[in-house]
Amino acid sequence: MADKKESITANLTPLPDRVGVEGLENKWGKVWEESQVYRFRNTRDRKAVYSIDTPPPTASGHLHVGHVFSYTHTDVIARYKRMRGFDVLYPMGWDDNGLPTERRVQNYYGVRVDTSLKYDPDFKPPFEGTEGKKIQAKDQVPCSRQNFIELCEKLTPQDEAQFEHLWRALGLSVDWTQTYNTIGTHARRVAQKAFLRNLARGEAYQKEAPGLWDVTFQTAVAQAELESREYDGFYHRVAFRFEDGTPIYIETTRPELLPACCALIAHPDDERYQKYFGQYVYSPLFKVKVPILAHKAAEMDKGAGIAMCCTFGDVTDVEWWRDLHLPTRSIIQRNGRIIMSVPDWLEDPEGIGLFQQLEGKTTFSARKIIVEALRQSGDLDGEPRPTKRMTNFYEKGDKPLEIVTSRQWYLKNGGTDPQLNAELLERGKELDFHPDFMRVRYNNWVEGLNGDWLISRQRYFGIPFPLWYPVNADGTTDYEHPITPEEADLPIDPTQDVPEGFDEEQRDQPGGFTAEKDIMDTWATSSLTPQIVTHWGEPGEDGFFNASFPMDLRPQGQDIIRTWLFSTIDRAHLENGVLPWKHATLSGWILDPDHKKMSKSKGNVVVPNEPIDKYGADAVRYWAASARLGVDATYDEGQMKIGRRLAIKLLNATKFALAIGREDENHHVGEPAQAVWDPANVTVALDRATMGALGKVIAEATESLENYDHAKALDLIETFFWQFCDDYIELVKNRAYGTADATHEMPSAEDVLSARTTLGLGLDAFARLFAPYLPYATEEVWSWMHADGGSVHRAAWPDAAYYASCAGKADPAQLDWAGRALAALRKIKSEAKVSMKTPILKAEMNVDHEGANFVKSSLPDIAEAGHVTGKIVINSVSHANDADDDQITGVKIVSSELGEAPAKKPKAPKAPKGE
Repeated sequence: MADKKESITANLTPLPDRVGVEGLENKWGKVWEESQVYRFRNTRDRKAVYSIDTPPPTASGHLHVGHVFSYTHTDVIARYKRMRGFDVLYPMGWDDNGLPTERRVQNYYGVRVDTSLKYDPDFKPPFEGTEGKKIQAKDQVPCSRQNFIELCEKLTPQDEAQFEHLWRALGLSVDWTQTYNTIGTHARRVAQKAFLRNLARGEAYQKEAPGLWDVTFQTAVAQAELESREYDGFYHRVAFRFEDGTPIYIETTRPELLPACCALIAHPDDERYQKYFGQYVYSPLFKVKVPILAHKAAEMDKGAGIAMCCTFGDVTDVEWWRDLHLPTRSIIQRNGRIIMSVPDWLEDPEGIGLFQQLEGKTTFSARKIIVEALRQSGDLDGEPRPTKRMTNFYEKGDKPLEIVTSRQWYLKNGGTDPQLNAELLERGKELDFHPDFMRVRYNNWVEGLNGDWLISRQRYFGIPFPLWYPVNADGTTDYEHPITPEEADLPIDPTQDVPEGFDEEQRDQPGGFTAEKDIMDTWATSSLTPQIVTHWGEPGEDGFFNASFPMDLRPQGQDIIRTWLFSTIDRAHLENGVLPWKHATLSGWILDPDHKKMSKSKGNVVVPNEPIDKYGADAVRYWAASARLGVDATYDEGQMKIGRRLAIKLLNATKFALAIGREDENHHVGEPAQAVWDPANVTVALDRATMGALGKVIAEATESLENYDHAKALDLIETFFWQFCDDYIELVKNRAYGTADATHEMPSAEDVLSARTTLGLGLDAFARLFAPYLPYATEEVWSWMHADGGSVHRAAWPDAAYYASCAGKADPAQLDWAGRALAALRKIKSEAKVSMKTPILKAEMNVDHEGANFVKSSLPDIAEAGHVTGKIVINSVSHANDADDDQITGVKIVSSELGEAPAKKPKAPKAPKGE
């Protein structure tokens, strides 16, 4: 409202005979699409734009109701900001590259990649959907990498179309012209360009180093993708021996790594082993001479307090190996099996013979062989003892990770650079976290980094590194001098494209070039979503970028603070020198009825179409929006039923109010009419108080939404709405009709107009207040009030001062006290078990001092609503009912007399069937 005194002209449409929420999604979804009500208007003023870095869901199957939960939180803010006058950039992306898509394609089509195969233009997969059956790797048909990528590109659009249909049904106010996918041309160009700039500045680098490796998916794994899980194991007490045969015992859960042992390590302060530091012992079975060394990472109170360092059993081994400059003795291959040749550090004939038994075995099989050999040699002290140990897994894997030495690409993230680490911690201080307690998770992650971000993956469907390498004359690859393309040539696929100055015949030939075959980690693309959606660096798009970046909001799950949130801050800090957004909202998880996190892997998900079809989108949104940020919520259909009831009540209350004036003007309810709701016509104290209370609610709800507390705002709006319906409408409906059933004192025309105006202003405001939460029901009632007046979702958010101005000197508390008095009168009838239409011949009530005058000034409406035909005596007292908890707070009926209940009207006989 531009002017506090401005009246609202309502151009009323015909009202439906019956109202309900059924069919509203289809009705208004089509209208919104045709009118492009949510389209970004391409505003170029940064202060007028509100931009959202929407999470791109993984396009790999089906969404679950947890996605509905978090995306609804974002949509509430998007709708609110649009009503506040911002041009909202609300895009949608699809995270369709990476391992989840590959796994889905493998299972959907029953195929797997064989890099030795050439592209087959006529390749046809054995399946077109396996109906949820998992196809084992041995049964999958091999295909070339390019054929596999084509299948990925074929399936993902089908999944994305299903997701878009769901999002539209839910009522997300996304601008569907602002979409992208993380494997698309634009995203590939952005990711490759950002990488080349990181490389030029020395922020991206490659090295041969030990790293975490998933043997199932055959790819390196970054620190942020780790998941620590409990794993069954056994402690083995094993003897290493000095030259004279004296044993020193260690305890290990991985005896199969004995051939890779390069030292024994104890804590420098451990008095048990201080005398041995610098001495040597021989490993059991393999007789390799290894030193006993000190390192602070050794745990004195764990096991024997001294441990073997093998390259590599876990990340502590890597730390010891690096700090103590130990030799590398790797025996585990990328496939998780023991290497196929005897390593050169093994010289003992018996040890060599034993190792030959291990060649090609899995770690599990190798462990059995080693344990039995230890028994036979007498180097196993006692039998293995069962234990539970925490082991690193890839978050999408089901086998413990190994540590394998390989050449990988890394991006600096503060894990090895203290200055960058400090800068990224400062960025975290600049960011507004909602809720704020989530900030500590960011800080803990940054402070705990122990290495840079591993961004290369040995997979197929992803964005390739835009690099080639020279091939030396002897056929070896020169990894130290990568060949890079020009930015103008991006995106490129080095396995298909040729670097400038070479031709295709020189590929993989001495003196020629070879392609970098690794792809970027999917997070390496997702970490650039702000740059992707704001058209960073695109020709002719500087205006778009400057108007929308840095962005305003990053909504996301709390579980990916360490991955998506942190990595995005890292990329924006390195490339743009700023935070990528001002605010971050963190949603909690959805729990099943047993209070377990809902996830596809656990099989406890609810498909979101089901509750939407059953209760309506508004009801599902209500359930989601009732939950606060950062707090886990249980899937609760009871809440959805409440939301459905709320939407229906809004429809019915609005229809009731709009029908009143039209009937009195000799219009049938279904015919158009016009109503002018002028604040100057709100003259009755109760009406003014109601407007004042509404203004207060709007102010508080607005403040909550500005603080990204959508749940609190909804609670405020909903609570007052029910008070408006249950108290105010019930109190004034006879006055609004211009009738008097109980007192027989007809209200004046001025008082009638005051009630009708208050009803109109109130319900007009509620339509806008509920619009971010119940978009379908509010659009429906708005269309009744404002024919050809545009969408409620482009209407202005209610101005609290406008409604406060209607109140004048009236106190909002008057509505509350009038409602309490009415409730007390109705309680008389409830306890007597008679109809609410039964007249009360007389009543006396005690009312607290603070409310007595409010009740007295509202008596005409109270009497009509309570059907009091006689006198009501009001006694102003202190603490009207402290001793009686069953009474309405602050109001107590002292005496009353009921008349006779009205006779029931006989029911009309049913017409015979067929008539």
